[in-house]
Amino acid sequence: MKILNPAVSFDKFFDDLPEYDRKILFLDYDGTLAPFVKDPAKAVPYNGVRELLKQLLEETDTRLIIVTGRYTKDIIPLLGMEKIPEIWGSHGLEHLKPDGTYRVADIKPAASEGLQKARNLVTEEELKSRLEEKPGCLALHWRGFEQEQVAQIRSKYLELWKNIACTHQLLLKEFDGGLELRSPGKNKGDAVREVMAGITEKKTAAYLGDDATDEDAFSALKGSGLTILVRKELRKTGADLWIEPPGELLDFLHRWLEVCRSGKRVI
Repeated sequence: MKILNPAVSFDKFFDDLPEYDRKILFLDYDGTLAPFVKDPAKAVPYNGVRELLKQLLEETDTRLIIVTGRYTKDIIPLLGMEKIPEIWGSHGLEHLKPDGTYRVADIKPAASEGLQKARNLVTEEELKSRLEEKPGCLALHWRGFEQEQVAQIRSKYLELWKNIACTHQLLLKEFDGGLELRSPGKNKGDAVREVMAGITEKKTAAYLGDDATDEDAFSALKGSGLTILVRKELRKTGADLWIEPPGELLDFLHRWLEVCRSGKRVI
């Protein structure tokens, strides 16, 4: 673990945690709770993570929230939990509550048209199976290809999709292992802000994430909680501290569990 913001005390955060009426734990999925793999459909959580999440949901008053770029319906089987946590999917465009209530943001017709055009531009059979379609988003995954092939794919589709992004008012973003087009107006930071704004009681939160799409959430939570970069290698970030998975991730979740379990507020 490395403290990146000298104004933040990791130990004090946990010392103070039981004093809050509402404790919110935001967790990204890919690269944070689960390692990156060639086939995104096989990206299950690190050993021990699922059990800790289950305990957090059942034994503490933590509001556990998964904030992911994934389609909500795709993340549920990967989590493999009987009790489904709150999920903000597709970078905040979707919201699934624990009671099953679901909503998805409206996608403008121009954006939908642009995403369909982008999909049709992918003609290589080996890449068609690497497309991930979700509300308001289209992602192309290239993890597992040789470095030279990745460079060719990246160059080709950056250029092709850039034109579509401009003409259909879409955002074009690179992520760790691919490229994504998405409808503007929502990001992970918006999800964090909406959750925090809806809580009137004394509250605190932590957000754990690994890539550039999590920076919006780090910024949204700045000054209101703890922001944590979770990845094998340190990169430039606005997070308060850096931890390496899976060991330090498991340590963090276990500490949160023990602190909240011992100081659980009776409702």
